Amino acid sequence: MTSHAIDAKAGKPLVVIAIGGNSLIKDREHMSVLDQYRAAGETSRHIAPIVNKGYRVVVTHGNGPQVGFILLRSELAKDRLHQVPLANCVADTQGSIGLQIAQSLRNEFLRHGQDKQVVAIITQVVVDPDDPSFKEPSKPIGPFMNEAEARQHAEDDGWAIAEDAGRGWRRLVPSPQPLEIVELATIRDMLDRGTLVVAAGGGGIPVVYKPDGTLRPRPAVIDKDASSCLLACELGASVFIISTDVDKVALDFGTSRQVSIDQMNAAECRRYLKEGHFAAGSMQPKIESALTFLERGGREVIITQPHHLDGALHGIYGTHIVP
Repeated sequence: MTSHAIDAKAGKPLVVIAIGGNSLIKDREHMSVLDQYRAAGETSRHIAPIVNKGYRVVVTHGNGPQVGFILLRSELAKDRLHQVPLANCVADTQGSIGLQIAQSLRNEFLRHGQDKQVVAIITQVVVDPDDPSFKEPSKPIGPFMNEAEARQHAEDDGWAIAEDAGRGWRRLVPSPQPLEIVELATIRDMLDRGTLVVAAGGGGIPVVYKPDGTLRPRPAVIDKDASSCLLACELGASVFIISTDVDKVALDFGTSRQVSIDQMNAAECRRYLKEGHFAAGSMQPKIESALTFLERGGREVIITQPHHLDGALHGIYGTHIVP
């Protein structure tokens, strides 16, 4: 496993850390805003040592549960207030989760006597208006419904709906591929000033270019790991860390044959992916993003839990994927 030494002459290595939205919600008993603040504080305590060792850091985050909460509130209040468009839900979570992470990080630095600037940037991500996902929505979001409610939404609101793993019916939305980070230059400028940046929350706000060059939002959600990978590639990051709910990637996950992986190269990773070891909607998009990052010149991808972030960067924990 690799330990990334700091070379002052070459500049400080850049690390992009993608935090899963579920990392801020530990279980069904700890879902409140205060609970999420506490979880953000815990994660920040594991990010701060990385910064203190001389790395430049960009933090991205998921927002799946939080977007679901906003949609549920909107649904419950629809007889009194206007409903919230999906793009606005993503923007709202970028602001709220970005605040939790940025404030927690800044407080952590202050506890160690450091005046480190942290900023959360509302981030738009360009997608192709002709992306196939707009014709075939597949990403379930929001609250569960019974079939009658779901079909009523389909008729009244034009929603795509589907039954979700025996738990009820849910709205399906497009999940297009990210193409461009609109605020990339601003993010780069903040990094050059020594600021820790929180960006591309929830995969970014999906937008498309109009013929005159203006931007318009689209009702979709972008995979957080895919957008984080794009951002890491565009910024020239050395290491891409995906923080999730498992210590390591495993083969035959959930079976008696399960084996955890300490390190694998890209060729092995592709083979395991082809053999079906990584489930769609969970580990598969993380592995696909890891391979893309390495193909575009990244040095290493690490997948592990939040409390292992610092140790994983120095080769102690996690699964390490190399070219």
